[in-house]
Amino acid sequence: MSDMVHKDIKLVLPDWLRGGPIEAKIRNGTYENKESEAAHQRVRSGMRVLELGAGLGFVSAICARKAGADGVVCVEANPRMLDALRENLRLNGARDVTVVHGAVVNGGYDEDTVLFRAGDLFWGGTIVETGTDLNNVVEVPALRLPDLLETHRPRLVMMDIEGAEQYLFDARWPKFVKFVVLELHPSKYPPQTIQKIITCMSKSR
Repeated sequence: MSDMVHKDIKLVLPDWLRGGPIEAKIRNGTYENKESEAAHQRVRSGMRVLELGAGLGFVSAICARKAGADGVVCVEANPRMLDALRENLRLNGARDVTVVHGAVVNGGYDEDTVLFRAGDLFWGGTIVETGTDLNNVVEVPALRLPDLLETHRPRLVMMDIEGAEQYLFDARWPKFVKFVVLELHPSKYPPQTIQKIITCMSKSR
């Protein structure tokens, strides 16, 4: 693993990610800048935070510093990222963050697992749609969003799940969720999906 520091957060990078665009972004200081800024602006001491799509744990570590590690839950689907994620939390004094392995699905999903493509770049990992190429695909636990929200009752949800957000806004979210920081991926779904997300969030207030 490769050791680096980005915005005062210590990071180890798995060998399979070394020498690529992720390492380059960390070294030039542009890695997850918008997400980290949102965490600094919105997360407060004692706040319960749920992060969907934790990756290396960079944003998780920031949330843990701001809110307290025992109030943060991070979800990561890619099994290849879990060791680095846990190590990065440990390095930053955030070992009490709860790490959950699985892919987030909507409440109507009726299987216990889901197919997930673990790409060569962790941000390329995505839920596999029916009828697509099954190369580099693994089966991971299916985590229903309503169950996650009810179990952990976050005030703030951070979400970067590479297009799978399109499936999570068919029903109103609970009112105890006050803030959602969401990275959209408009190249992965039709334009009306964004309006659906906005409408769902408006009705959830």
